Amino acid sequence: MANDQAAPTGERPAEPLTRYVQRVHQRVRAFDRRHPLLWDAHFTGFWVTAALIDYAGGGWRTITHNPDTPGLLLLTLSLGLSVPLLWRRTHPAAVLLTMASFAVVNAWTGAALQAALLQLVVIYYIALRLPLRNLWWATALFLTPVVISTARYGEGDWNQQIGGQLSSVVVAALIGITVRTRQGYTEALEDRARRLEIERDQQARIAAAAERARIAREMHDIIGHNLSVITGLADGGRYAAARSPERAAQALDAIGTTSRQALGELRRLLDVLRDDETSPPAERTPQPTLTDLDQLINGVRTAGLPVHSTVEGRATLPPGRQLTVYRVIQEALTNTLKHAGPNATCEIALSYGDKGAVRVTITDTGSAGTRTPTASDGRGLPGMRERTALYGGTLEAGPRPHPEQGWRVHLHLPEEPPQ
Repeated sequence: MANDQAAPTGERPAEPLTRYVQRVHQRVRAFDRRHPLLWDAHFTGFWVTAALIDYAGGGWRTITHNPDTPGLLLLTLSLGLSVPLLWRRTHPAAVLLTMASFAVVNAWTGAALQAALLQLVVIYYIALRLPLRNLWWATALFLTPVVISTARYGEGDWNQQIGGQLSSVVVAALIGITVRTRQGYTEALEDRARRLEIERDQQARIAAAAERARIAREMHDIIGHNLSVITGLADGGRYAAARSPERAAQALDAIGTTSRQALGELRRLLDVLRDDETSPPAERTPQPTLTDLDQLINGVRTAGLPVHSTVEGRATLPPGRQLTVYRVIQEALTNTLKHAGPNATCEIALSYGDKGAVRVTITDTGSAGTRTPTASDGRGLPGMRERTALYGGTLEAGPRPHPEQGWRVHLHLPEEPPQ
């Protein structure tokens, strides 16, 4: 029985009535914003037609105080009380002033055309679009013909005449204020949604820029270091080829090993950037740590740079700090390979403190004249400083003090703050 009553597979459920009405309302408002004159013309044409029917059909005679009012005057009053509605949205104050003048004539002559009530439409738009203080003079202007008619023809009680018209003004004004409040609330929500969307896009751009910077640092560290090692091995192999073919073969083997290692690391880094869901997941490998320092130093030694290292204390750093120390040492060795020149040596002093504190000093005996803090492509030393700043540390890089020769890089990471 339940299966018989179930909706057929793939059939869309019925749309709620409120959502349908809201969608239709949004379409009507969008059309009105695109073609405001078309809607105003239809609206005004409807009420002009109603006013003319009241005039031509003689309906005005049922409530008039002066059945002998001239036909031309009646026609003029009918048009004067309805045609200005065409500009009610753009110039509501001017429209009310214009219609009020015809309403005064309507009251004074005793014609009592019902078209005078169209002023309530204009009062609604004054409450909707103008400062609310304008309602005071608009109400006074609307009640003036009522006072004139009551005083001139004396039919009905003053309280009844003025009170009834005043109630109509209050209702029109309240409707305008309600719609205005609703529109203001909706606009505030839309503005907030737009600002949140802009903020979301900004955050996405900031995150993308940070990720690009991180990837650029990683590629610089991986490719720059390995290419420097390969260059050193190639230069050494070229000199050794004539004298010691065995050394040249070892250099070629080391070049192949380093190249394959760099290519593998680059491939893994680029695989992370792939967002194709159909592609296999990227291979994940741990980031280098301080346990990989010996391999790094041996590779530099193989490239022809003598490196001496000393370590004090015991490594108790978290992975993030270990990666920072590793990359700083790697970048310093890469710069030494590039710029120190032949016969240079390098010394690494690594000291561990308590609670994640660490000091590293890398010095070389090469030429410092060709090296500046802004050398290379701008990613080396700036990237080192960015990594250091993540942990509140300091990085100093520059020539060694005279008379010593060479370059010095000093890294200090303070103790980890308490959690």
